[in-house]
Amino acid sequence: MNANHVGALYPNSFGNFGLGKAVGVSVAATGNAVAQIPVVGGSSYIVRRIVVANANQSIATGNVTILTSNDGNASNAVSNATLLSSVTSTSTYQDVTLATGAATAVYSAGSLYVKVNTAVSGGTCDITVFGDVVTL
Repeated sequence: MNANHVGALYPNSFGNFGLGKAVGVSVAATGNAVAQIPVVGGSSYIVRRIVVANANQSIATGNVTILTSNDGNASNAVSNATLLSSVTSTSTYQDVTLATGAATAVYSAGSLYVKVNTAVSGGTCDITVFGDVVTL
C-alpha cells in the first residue's frame, strides 16, 4: 500500500469516520430495536457522535436511545435517552447525548439498535454514527 495518498489509507487512519447509518428510521411506535444500524469499516470502534437528521416532519417530542443489543437493556446503552427537541424538519439535526460509558468504551458490536422511548405519529428520520475505527 502506498500510504502517501488519501485513497490508499484505511478508515483507522482517519478520525470521525462514518461508522454506520440507518435511513428512514420510524419513530412512529415505541419499542426495542425499531431499527438496526449496521457498523461498517471496522471490527472495533469508538463512538464519538450520533446524529439524528432529515426528519419527514417535526419529531421534537420523540425520544430515542441507541444500544448495542436489540433487547432494550439499558446497560448496553451507547447513548442516553434523548429528547429530539431540535429535529423539526428535513433541514434540522441534533446530536444524541452519549452515555457516560461511551467516553471510555471500545465497541465491537456489528450493529447498533434504535430504541424509541417516546413515539411521534408518522415520524421518520436518519441516524448516523460517527467515530474512530480501532481495528479493521
